[in-house]
Amino acid sequence: MDIPFPVSNYLVNFLRESRSLAYIFVGKNGCLSNWGGKLTEYGIVDLQQGIDACQQIFFLEGLLPLDDFPLFLPCIKIEHGICADVHLFPETDGDWILLLDATWDEMQIFKVQQQVNSSHLMQRKS
Repeated sequence: MDIPFPVSNYLVNFLRESRSLAYIFVGKNGCLSNWGGKLTEYGIVDLQQGIDACQQIFFLEGLLPLDDFPLFLPCIKIEHGICADVHLFPETDGDWILLLDATWDEMQIFKVQQQVNSSHLMQRKS
């Protein structure tokens, strides 16, 4: 599907601002190659190019390298209390990791779970 530039540009800007878009690229050798976006909002700082990515970013341990198929991990708690949707997808030279803030989503899910739990408690009391 061809997406017109204004549409893709809008989406990228929307994700960057409202969902704290951050990205990481890890080469097939497991070393950090490229990164950007709002990584500091996820507590990811002081990255070093050419060093093993899993040693620098704890939640990547055991996930890389990908086996030619994407992976989506919703609502993963990141070190500093932020919840992120983590998207991992392979490319010829390595693997991309995208982080999108999911803190609001997590709060909504928590509220629904609390309502369900309260409802179950009320039913037991009856």
